[in-house]
Amino acid sequence: MINKPNLDDLQVYEQFDKGGMLACLHEMPRLCQQAWQMAMRFDLPQDYSVVDKVVILGMGGSAIGGDLVASLAVSEAKLPVIVCRDYNLPALVDAGTLVIASSYSGKTEETLSSFEQAVETGSRKLVVTTGGRLKSLAEERNIPVFSFDYKAQPRAALAFSFLPILGFLQRLGFLGDKSADVRETVGVLQELARRVGEDVPLSRNPAKQLANRLYGHLPVLYGAGVVSEVARRWKTQINENSKAWAFYEVFPELNHNAVVGYQFPPELADKIMVVLLRSALLEQRTQLRYRITCQLLGRARVGYQIVDGDGTSPLSQMMSLVLFGDYISYYLAILYEIDPTPVKAIDYLKEQLAKGEGG
Repeated sequence: MINKPNLDDLQVYEQFDKGGMLACLHEMPRLCQQAWQMAMRFDLPQDYSVVDKVVILGMGGSAIGGDLVASLAVSEAKLPVIVCRDYNLPALVDAGTLVIASSYSGKTEETLSSFEQAVETGSRKLVVTTGGRLKSLAEERNIPVFSFDYKAQPRAALAFSFLPILGFLQRLGFLGDKSADVRETVGVLQELARRVGEDVPLSRNPAKQLANRLYGHLPVLYGAGVVSEVARRWKTQINENSKAWAFYEVFPELNHNAVVGYQFPPELADKIMVVLLRSALLEQRTQLRYRITCQLLGRARVGYQIVDGDGTSPLSQMMSLVLFGDYISYYLAILYEIDPTPVKAIDYLKEQLAKGEGG
């Protein structure tokens, strides 16, 4: 893999990005603002605040929003926020639970299955979707539906699977006012997009530079605290956009096992690239773990790079790293000369599952 595309040649984006993923990246700051405003206007039943836990149902690009909410809630909310990626509803769901089903298409079979089970419980329920069976089922039962209209792959609609749920938890009194954080985040994302956009040359573009480092390597993403689930987002974006292998792990747990595994097989050392996502808001002991882990990676001759979040609030730190990773996965797709948008393996899997139903 020597003659890879030149990321400074704007024609390569027209050549490979047939699905228009770049336009979705451009829209992220605006979509975040729009999604938040919609959430603030949404008719949310106030009796939904009388719960002692929140369970978010979703898969893939629709579930990651719940992961990000849970990361923000863990240090502030007085109730647990749990993300369920499965056909079966957790047994703990009862009348004291707020169940939020998130599915971009409204057709995700795992989410539909678990939501249908939730309908039979006394839990409060809410749906986030563009339509499909999930919306119909909710409307039949007079369950509130936060409906949005944005044509894209589910992973590109993150603003709508994340910020509305965050806004709902704020309005129900489970989280503090995030309005100022959202304003800061939108500004941070706008500035970041100016620094990493396709028209910014490689010599000054950190996203293009890191994509070039990841090219031909197996990306391993590390995160901690408020950016732990951002590492998952990078992993899944590299999988879906770049059509490449990737894995993620979380501090401090990885220091109790992963660091011991750098030794074998030795021939993998120069094929792995570790990206450590870091926030200035992490506690000092965790920051120290980052530094020591980098020393261990260096001793094992494994390539690594630290990427820091931007802004002052947890939300801006988180979302700046999300957008930065989205751009990197996009540039990596271009380097691999493939359209970032289609997910043919997932389409095939769904087709085979549908045949299984018929059989």
